[in-house]
Amino acid sequence: MPEGAVADRPGGLLTPRERALQNLLSLQREDGSWEGEVVWCTMILSQYVIVRHVVGRRFTDDERSDIVRHYAVTRTGQGGWGLHPEDDAQVFTTSLAYVALRLLDLGSEDELTAVARTWLHQQPGGVAAIPTWGKFWLTLIDLYGADGVGALPPELFTLPEWFPFHPHRWYCHTRYIYLGMSYLSGRGFVADLGPLRDQLRAELYAAPYGSIDFAAQRRPLQRALDVASRFIPAASRRKALDSCLASILYEQRATRYQALSPVNGLLKCLAIFAADPRHPDLAPSLDGLEAWKWQDKEEGVRYAGARSQTWDTSFAARALLSTVDVGRPFTGRHEDSNARDALRRAHAYLRRVQMTEELADYEREHRLPILGGWCFSDGQHRWPVSDCTAEALAAIVEIETLPEVIAPEARIGTRRIEDAVRFILARQNPDGGFGTYEPTRGPKWLEALNPSEMFRDCMIEHSYVECTASCVEALAIVRREYPQLLPDVVSLAVSNGIAFLRRSQLPDGTFPAAWGVYFTYSIFHVAKALRAARIDPSDPALTRAAEWLKSVQRPDGAWGEHFSSALTGKYVPHERAQAVMTSWALLALMDIDPDSPAVAAGRAWLEARQQPDGSWGPEAVNGVFFGTAMLDYRLYRAYFPTWALGINSATATVKSEQEEERNGET
Repeated sequence: MPEGAVADRPGGLLTPRERALQNLLSLQREDGSWEGEVVWCTMILSQYVIVRHVVGRRFTDDERSDIVRHYAVTRTGQGGWGLHPEDDAQVFTTSLAYVALRLLDLGSEDELTAVARTWLHQQPGGVAAIPTWGKFWLTLIDLYGADGVGALPPELFTLPEWFPFHPHRWYCHTRYIYLGMSYLSGRGFVADLGPLRDQLRAELYAAPYGSIDFAAQRRPLQRALDVASRFIPAASRRKALDSCLASILYEQRATRYQALSPVNGLLKCLAIFAADPRHPDLAPSLDGLEAWKWQDKEEGVRYAGARSQTWDTSFAARALLSTVDVGRPFTGRHEDSNARDALRRAHAYLRRVQMTEELADYEREHRLPILGGWCFSDGQHRWPVSDCTAEALAAIVEIETLPEVIAPEARIGTRRIEDAVRFILARQNPDGGFGTYEPTRGPKWLEALNPSEMFRDCMIEHSYVECTASCVEALAIVRREYPQLLPDVVSLAVSNGIAFLRRSQLPDGTFPAAWGVYFTYSIFHVAKALRAARIDPSDPALTRAAEWLKSVQRPDGAWGEHFSSALTGKYVPHERAQAVMTSWALLALMDIDPDSPAVAAGRAWLEARQQPDGSWGPEAVNGVFFGTAMLDYRLYRAYFPTWALGINSATATVKSEQEEERNGET
């Protein structure tokens, strides 16, 4: 029996590639999508518990039990909670978790709370030194002195449009978070916890609450805003509050009450409650939070910062497309073991969730047109993204090249392809790079005003290597299959995007990333972009990237990069090999140097580490958000290894020859 093969069907053996394919097919949902949890931390869950308590929407016993279970299984060895799955305990997340557990009726001497409280008291500065976002949330429930937070004047949102620091120039996640915070701050909203307030004040702080100098915790920017706020007339304050509330309500209705993310959605729920506890938009806003919910027996109830249906489905489809027999039925024990049918269903799902209607009055809220885009999620909140659109578009167009999969009448059509292309083009910056939701709007110096204290590069949109690579690849694929579609505009965008990628390459051959860990992730994206744009594999940018990948390959043939590469900007190897990063490296190398011994060694490692059911086990964090927020995209370890094993050297060579033929024809 060949190494890695399993006797899993009568008269034959499943190869590692076939087992990976079988596993991936088994994960497809009834609606044609794939989705894995995007794991972050307990911050959103804690804030969700606080909001439910404040607005009076009580938990059932089952809800309470499932939420407490999640806290129990995610705490660190120190007894607190970190900012991501591999983080040590942090004052910010642990303080909020402690409050949430007490609001869920756990006693102060329960094992979960008692250990966490002891840890908090041992930290330098204790809870009083919590980062600004934590101060703000504790202030909302009267557990932190308001003079320690400082004003967040809603008048910021009514500044003249030409102001360089007007919030509409900020990154959309940041501006919507501060929209809710500014409204609540401007109203001076403080919730009443009843007798529990004084209990929590005594428990959270090692010193008596009345003795704490909260004002000393303010940052200089907060002090300046405090001074400015003293001179704001009452009429101006009322006007600013009304304007902010109108924007909050527009956003809630435009996103079908899901909000851009639960982080700002929770703040908006509190803002609406502060405006009017009987407001007709409050109940649907609270209900909309449930779109972010994850629940299972092992880890209980939690709320994700993102839902990833489109993102995961696009990559899963690309993985299926890599299999050499994708056009023929795959015979296995699973009912849904036909890759052709799975691709057809994935195509139908992606077609269904594209934005086909424009938002009403989007200009008044400084939104861009959304027509033609795809969201990271299922599209219900209508916040499409450049690279999600690019990956979905690339998957759809590639699937439609297989006539045995998609009949002509089922294709998405040139008009919708053009809508997607125009959506992508609208996110390109003058430097050739692409932003995510929007192009860059504000000056880079705004990053210096970042008040979060925990995150970085979150004040404005930037040009991102991975987004640019995804957009370049999709536009290049469209140019190949639809040469008559905006040919000059598309070619210019591709050329400018490639120029940005070339300028972004570092002397050692790597590229900085923003959304994944880290150099391995960015090289994977750049390689597939440049090859789709018909850049020869002997191009220096590609050969330098390939040589770097080979230089950091582990002796066992695998790759593994530690998340701290994203924090330091310098490569940090992980102590353990990682299937996801090995797959990224393999996919890049198979685009550049498919016959390299490094490819054979990497494939052998992937096959050897595969589990009998065709999957790969839990691994390290692999995603990044806001510079320091590490994420675990759990489905990455299903489709990226499948994609890597689906391409062998012979397949890559044939692909290269076909591209050369097309180049000769053009």
